[in-house]
Amino acid sequence: MFHKLEEVVERFREVEGLLSEGAVLSDRERFLALTREHADLREVVETYQRFKKVCEDLDGARELLQESDPELKEMARAELPGLEEARTDLENRLQSLLLPRDPNDDKNIFLEIRAGTGGEEAALFAYNLYRMYQHYAETKGWKVETMSISEAEAGGFKEAVVQISGDKVYSRLKYESGTHRVQRVPATETQGRIHTSACTVAVLPEAAEVDLDIDPGDLRIDVFRASGSGGQHVNKTESAVRITHLPTGVVVSCQDEKSQHKNKAKAMKVLRSRILSAMQEEQNAKTAADRKSQVGSGDRSERIRTYNYPQGRVTDHRIGLTLYRLESIVEGDLDEIIDGLTTHYQAEALSHQDA
Repeated sequence: MFHKLEEVVERFREVEGLLSEGAVLSDRERFLALTREHADLREVVETYQRFKKVCEDLDGARELLQESDPELKEMARAELPGLEEARTDLENRLQSLLLPRDPNDDKNIFLEIRAGTGGEEAALFAYNLYRMYQHYAETKGWKVETMSISEAEAGGFKEAVVQISGDKVYSRLKYESGTHRVQRVPATETQGRIHTSACTVAVLPEAAEVDLDIDPGDLRIDVFRASGSGGQHVNKTESAVRITHLPTGVVVSCQDEKSQHKNKAKAMKVLRSRILSAMQEEQNAKTAADRKSQVGSGDRSERIRTYNYPQGRVTDHRIGLTLYRLESIVEGDLDEIIDGLTTHYQAEALSHQDA
């Protein structure tokens, strides 16, 4: 591990030098790529520097134990437990930082929320999830753009697709894929019975054109009149677009924009990401066929979390985490859950790496 860390330090210094070169400064794409790499390497280098400093302090404390001065020896004994704990924590952190990075971690995402079992209540819960992720994105300074929304007649959403753009969006939200279950008393329930409903969430890394080449001949593009709320243009012009990828059967519709051209561009973005995600899931399934579960697979059929309103409780079933502050969580306070999931899957990845 330490040999690898020295290589990281060397590369960090090399990138720092490249960022000051005129040829790099004039090449926007290369400059941005090196800036991202520099930011990623900085955390490893700074953690490694803190680790080395703690190791030096530990050696110094152990040397003081050999001194004849009882006051110095007592001071060293008092410092040792804290230094040893810090050393262990930093070493574990370095191991996590050196894990192979998910190539999608830096990407923007398409977040797809669909009402499942539960009828009207599921549609209302889909809207709650939409707002939860929207608020979370706001706290991170991310940009949220609606791609398509299908509203339910009694309120809420049958389906919502949004693009979230910003710093390392996929790395934070990739474990949100799965079935989210809600338990609460619907407003229409006269006898106070708790109903259980569910929604599915899918987190797709945005696919760039270089990631996936789609043959235009494989596409069927239909235009139709938009429906639902949206102003005077609705039902008057054929601005809505439906794109079908014939080889895979993937279908994407978009009607949120007044312009057919803009709706087509949005639909193509979502289509490309859905196809790439399906290809990656198929590859993950093949490589993980000999394991009982896929680490961080984001299996959409898996029930991952329950939101229990009567008890004010949220439970993430994958890591056994239960928090009794449902109100703040559905308002977007997700960091404690996301940090717990990240730590859990990093530990699993380390155990498989060591096996």
